[in-house]
Amino acid sequence: MKLVIVTGLSGSGKSIALNTLEDLGYYCIDNLPVFLLHAFVDALVSRHDPRFNLTAVGIDARNLSSAPESLAPLLEPLRSHGIQCEILYLEAQDDTLIKRYSETRRRHPLADDEHPLAEAIQLERKILDPFLSAADLKIDTTHTNLHQLRDIIRSRVGEHSSSEISLLFESFGFKHGVPRNADFVYDARCLPNPHWQQELRTLTGRDADVAYFLEQDSRVQQFKQAIIDFLEDWIPCFEADGRSYLTIAIGCTGGQHRSVYLVEQLSGHFRRRGRQILNRHRELS
Repeated sequence: MKLVIVTGLSGSGKSIALNTLEDLGYYCIDNLPVFLLHAFVDALVSRHDPRFNLTAVGIDARNLSSAPESLAPLLEPLRSHGIQCEILYLEAQDDTLIKRYSETRRRHPLADDEHPLAEAIQLERKILDPFLSAADLKIDTTHTNLHQLRDIIRSRVGEHSSSEISLLFESFGFKHGVPRNADFVYDARCLPNPHWQQELRTLTGRDADVAYFLEQDSRVQQFKQAIIDFLEDWIPCFEADGRSYLTIAIGCTGGQHRSVYLVEQLSGHFRRRGRQILNRHRELS
């Protein structure tokens, strides 16, 4: 049995994640009280019903009166019974969450007379911090729309095999902010910039002319090979440690040329090595 615990900040897309998992064949329960989790799972396991082999539950701060000191009492009994348990944590930057609540005119579940919206978000972060620390997969939806989030869930959770690590290579522009859910961030701004070539300015790192321009510079190839060597050395260690997901972010100034080229090159290399790969170009979406 596989159990996905979907949690994170209100307004970050938890309902979309659960709906997507349901479309993928998961039996989904939203807003399950934490104290019922073990009894719920025990009941499903005892039934030996294949319909519940894939199960997802949504847990949010409303079910936690305070931040738990440790998630071990919650997770260890599940995993000791052979249940593959993963925590999916969704978040977004404060200003994005505030904007979303303003647009929908919904009330934050922790907001009240003593806690206006901004304070409620901070309180929720504090309560859910242990889940963030223990999360197997973290998704920052600040720059992600509904359709992109669904694609990420399908690719990383729905198609993920427990026997191998899932690698996400993501390009981005530093001027738009660094992805907060990345495990590793590489800065490609030191490499030659195609933006200053007039004929390449409107193209992207996916275009052959940009790729040719970058491939002529030995520094670009050295940079790419250094990342490959590092990941080849350390991915097996992450797998041995039980990691299921790894996100590698490559940034340049605008997220259009150098970072896109490198993500395409890296994802192609590791896909040819038989790895489970997803790539995303944040600024091209």
